Amino acid sequence: MIASTYISTRGGIAPISFRDAVMMGLADDGGLLLPAAIPDVRDRLAGWHSLPYPELAVEVMRPFIGESLAEADLRDLVHRSYATFRDPAVVPVKPVGPLFIAELFHGPTLAFKDVALQFLGNLFEHYLRQSGETLNILGATSGDTGSAAIHGVRGKQGIQIFVMHPKGRVSPLQERQMTCVLDPNVHNIAIEGTFDDGQRVLKEIFTDLPFKQRHRLGAVNSVNWARVLAQTVYYFWGAFRVQEATGAARVQVAVPTGNFGDIFAGYLAQRMGAPIKRLILATNENDILTRFFTTGEYRLGQVMPTLSPSMDIQVASNFERYLYYRCGAEPARVRELMAQFAREQRLTVAGTDPLFAAGTATTAGTLAAIRQTHRAAGYLLDPHTAVAVTVAERFPDREAPTLCLATAHPAKFPDAIRQALGRDGLAHHPALDQLLDQPTRCTTLHPDKDTIEQFIVATVDKSHT
Repeated sequence: MIASTYISTRGGIAPISFRDAVMMGLADDGGLLLPAAIPDVRDRLAGWHSLPYPELAVEVMRPFIGESLAEADLRDLVHRSYATFRDPAVVPVKPVGPLFIAELFHGPTLAFKDVALQFLGNLFEHYLRQSGETLNILGATSGDTGSAAIHGVRGKQGIQIFVMHPKGRVSPLQERQMTCVLDPNVHNIAIEGTFDDGQRVLKEIFTDLPFKQRHRLGAVNSVNWARVLAQTVYYFWGAFRVQEATGAARVQVAVPTGNFGDIFAGYLAQRMGAPIKRLILATNENDILTRFFTTGEYRLGQVMPTLSPSMDIQVASNFERYLYYRCGAEPARVRELMAQFAREQRLTVAGTDPLFAAGTATTAGTLAAIRQTHRAAGYLLDPHTAVAVTVAERFPDREAPTLCLATAHPAKFPDAIRQALGRDGLAHHPALDQLLDQPTRCTTLHPDKDTIEQFIVATVDKSHT
């Protein structure tokens, strides 16, 4: 098997191509798609160090794409995707005190999701132009995925996008980044519940195969393999930049974690051969993943609202991809464990994984990290990045410098900055300031499968009249 062939974590589909994996989103058997093999790229690292970010992206992603996309088309899509970023480096890496910060927030919506979703939007458009087909995208967001997905596909021909967000549980600016987009192909849904409710409905709809196929549903959540693949690139990029600055052989990477997609991209990069010694998984009080990596038990809890709302998640949709490898790549064992979790809201896996360290940052610790980093280094952390910094400080390593992923611009969370520093006006960005007096459009719905399906059908039918 090769890396450009895709299988399901649950083993219920025949192997498919990269193109089919992108368009399928969630696997038709309810599992998640993975490459049949992970390439070893260690012999290519020396040549990759000096590449600009877009060219590195082409090299990292190419083995996973194969014949599904011509190399010239891949290069064109990648360069167009990252031409939208405000920093010429795409992902600048900066020393901040004893740590390094990879700034992933220079895209159109000031969040790390842009790195993948600008590419995925262009990829969808490319494949739809080739086939002449249409696509109805359904997504659920805890904050940043929605706006990044919307900005990735707004105005694109042949695509309608429906994004569910938990009403009142995203920051006001995150909400406006979604609901101020009035393009006819963009449809925002505020659900009366939590992000986990939205994610549950999304999976229920995607496993309704007749509905999914009849209405040509596609996914932009990190269940879509292309999301994870595009995010893998910045682990190589960030590690190279830290190596250049320190001469270290390897690094450790701290990742603020909710849905496990971002840190799974780091897991993939490490397995490919990126110079990563350890991944530091950092959660807020919604700590199901920290509890798993410290006790082996994955047990559902109640979602708690925090200052880092994009991480206010209990059921991490990408965890199943990691579980597949942790179970020795045995789909039957994955099916068994996921069925147990559905019945009992818990599962247990024996043993530990030395690649991961894990910890939780409280609200007090998050505010302290923002305050201390600003005081000591003059650098402003958003609350999600502050969670990563807080946990990373517990795992110093003399041989492996720490790279923290900065997943959002602090201007998206002015209330948290105000609480930490005691004054207004420190966190702002022109792209957000202009949203404050813009009109919005959004529909509030109950988070159940039938209600959301009926809304999709009525909206698509209306768009065709």
